[in-house]
Amino acid sequence: MDLVIRGGTIVDGTGRAGYAADLSIQDGRIAAIGPNLPKGREEIDAVGKLVTPGFVDIHTHYDGQAIWDSHMAPSALHGVTTAVMGNCGVGFAPVRPGGEAKLIELMEGVEDIPAPVLSEGLDFNWQSFAEYLEVLASRPRDIDLCALVPHAAVRVFVMGDRALALEPANQADIAQMREIVAEAVKAGAFGFSTSRTISHKTLAGEATPTLKAQEDELTGIALGLKQAGAGFLEMVSDWNTPDPATEFAMVRRISAACGRPIVFSLTARHDRTEAWKELLALSDRAAADGLNIRPVFPPRPIGILFGLQGSQNPFSGCPSYKAISHLPLAERVAALRMPEMRARILSEDRFEGSTFALIRRLSFERIFPFGDPPDYTPPREKSIAAQAATRGMTAEALAYDLLLEDEGHAFLFAALTNYADYTLAPTEELLRHKNTIVGLSDGGAHVGFILDASFPTFLLTHWGRTRGLPVAELIRRLTSDTAGAAGLADRGRLAVGLRADINVIDFERLALAKPDMVFDLPAGGRRLMQQVTGYAATIVAGTVTYREGVATGALPGRLVRCAG
Repeated sequence: MDLVIRGGTIVDGTGRAGYAADLSIQDGRIAAIGPNLPKGREEIDAVGKLVTPGFVDIHTHYDGQAIWDSHMAPSALHGVTTAVMGNCGVGFAPVRPGGEAKLIELMEGVEDIPAPVLSEGLDFNWQSFAEYLEVLASRPRDIDLCALVPHAAVRVFVMGDRALALEPANQADIAQMREIVAEAVKAGAFGFSTSRTISHKTLAGEATPTLKAQEDELTGIALGLKQAGAGFLEMVSDWNTPDPATEFAMVRRISAACGRPIVFSLTARHDRTEAWKELLALSDRAAADGLNIRPVFPPRPIGILFGLQGSQNPFSGCPSYKAISHLPLAERVAALRMPEMRARILSEDRFEGSTFALIRRLSFERIFPFGDPPDYTPPREKSIAAQAATRGMTAEALAYDLLLEDEGHAFLFAALTNYADYTLAPTEELLRHKNTIVGLSDGGAHVGFILDASFPTFLLTHWGRTRGLPVAELIRRLTSDTAGAAGLADRGRLAVGLRADINVIDFERLALAKPDMVFDLPAGGRRLMQQVTGYAATIVAGTVTYREGVATGALPGRLVRCAG
């Protein structure tokens, strides 16, 4: 045998309770599971550890990073061995010569990947989606990648400036888009993604080209999946055109027309606190009627990390802060500590000049000092608003001072969704619901202010170890459930003959470190990174890629093509 994992607790990804056994691997696949297996050329001592399938993350944005980097961190650090990218309708193919800048501007605004990073990192030596897949296939990686066709890129490719002006597609446009998607899926794309949220904008404030796509356009494109006989549709929506029930009824009609699975993002919003319950009930009704429409939800608050090193902080829109924002961190901290600068910034309007679309939705009542170790479930009394009231100062003043701690390396945690009542009660209900999917990590995106690629680790530590939910069920959530939703039949479970994507986890030692900022992107770009302890080994296609969080240098990962 090439590799034997000896004496671990097998948690096979089906939800079945763990059991003690060895596991052997030959030629990248699981060869045997049982007691006292013959010795392998390489062995891993897994006594006292969990042996699980590798995690499958169906909502990431590595579309750019996968071109210039072979290591899909941060996701790969947190047990992910397969990631689906191209979500939310944004990506880089298809593209016409001269249209590259529009796709970069959109990705920069929607997913916070700076334009200089993308401009330097992407050579755009492709036009069609099939050509883009060929470029992806040419680079080895530490995990496997699957790609969705992004609606925005398809719409701009077909309609040009009319797409950017949010004009309705005509029947010729729709027919061309349907053919593009069908051909992309036949070439290996795993489906199609679209966005219908006003939160998705360029930094100039321009809406995503897909925002007002009509039902006939969405149905026509979905019929491209039916034509190809494969793939799923991923969507994000505000569910307010004019209300959740009306919008969901359209999704039902699209599902009935194309016969393909649909997944949609579901969060417990702070401004419409009951909408998630309505959408959950609507998806249940659809499932009862035989329609495969499933919500994807995050296992903790989607959290903005405000910091002086990041792309956003509460004062980024203030004129006086903008004037010094280009300075190195140490010089900026020194300037911000000057009493006159502090007074000037605190007197300025922090909203008017902001390029951050969500800034007005974030109240200091749900912004907290992040701490070390990081606290993702802080109580109400730890909010900046509550602490400021106790200290007799404004919330803005306290936030300003907290950002200067640790020589400007401190973070503030802003709970954007899923924390309306300062608990994770909605998340727990969603976790106990069989029709829901754990996801929305956005790995590879929001590199300067969100780091949710650690969702898998949080799921296991908070919900498994702290809250006592069955670990076997949590592992199922991260493996066979997500693999099945994506249409990946060869992974997500530990069974003889399946692909040997595996994690060996020291469950009691599993812990998240405080995030830090690294500057390793093209053009010197920055990104948030979060280390973790407790992953004794991560294995992709039978090869160890990480030991105790450190890359081994092995790159067995590949582009996975949809088997339509």
